[in-house]
Amino acid sequence: MTTSTNLMRQRRFLPLFLTQLLNALNDNLYKNAMVLFVVYQVYDSPETETFISGVATAVFVLPFVLFSATSGQLADMRDKARIIRWIKLAEIVIMSVGAIGLVMAARGMSVETLAIPILFVALFAMGVHSTFFGPIKYAILPQHLEKDEVLAGTGLVEAGTYVAILVGMMLGGALPIMASTISVVVIALIGYMICRWVPPAPPQTAEVKVDWNPIRASRSL
Repeated sequence: MTTSTNLMRQRRFLPLFLTQLLNALNDNLYKNAMVLFVVYQVYDSPETETFISGVATAVFVLPFVLFSATSGQLADMRDKARIIRWIKLAEIVIMSVGAIGLVMAARGMSVETLAIPILFVALFAMGVHSTFFGPIKYAILPQHLEKDEVLAGTGLVEAGTYVAILVGMMLGGALPIMASTISVVVIALIGYMICRWVPPAPPQTAEVKVDWNPIRASRSL
């Protein structure tokens, strides 16, 4: 039986673990940096924190409601490693857009008419990105791990996710806004480079057409 420590040394597990760790870290770093900057620097109103934070959470969570069924279909019917690479490539684009919004807001450029909408569009896109990544990071484990390793692997992924969420929230509040802006793009780039080491994970069922209609896909579950 492979121990958790040994799993962390295996190419069949470590790249995936680091990829999902950086994914959760970046989600929460960007979200917290954005919310705190808008509340305390743009509006300078602690009273708006609850409202802005609530809206940000809703914007980020909405894709999970809309696209979970479709993301599950995609995870089952396509090579998971290839999907991960496309998802992480999209993250670079999304975080670049979010970084532009943060820079515009920091410099007072069209803050309410353009910068803040850009920030929320990027946040929604990160929600979509995480919706499609979520099912894959668990579905890929049985293909890369032995039966007696899956439990340990799942536990490590789950623990790593929560640690990354906590660290991302802390960094989002502690880092200066320009440092956060650079960090989210750099983390996205590192995540993409690491994900390229994830071994192939071809579909285990016959490939069929993915239903991209979120309502129909959800109803067919």
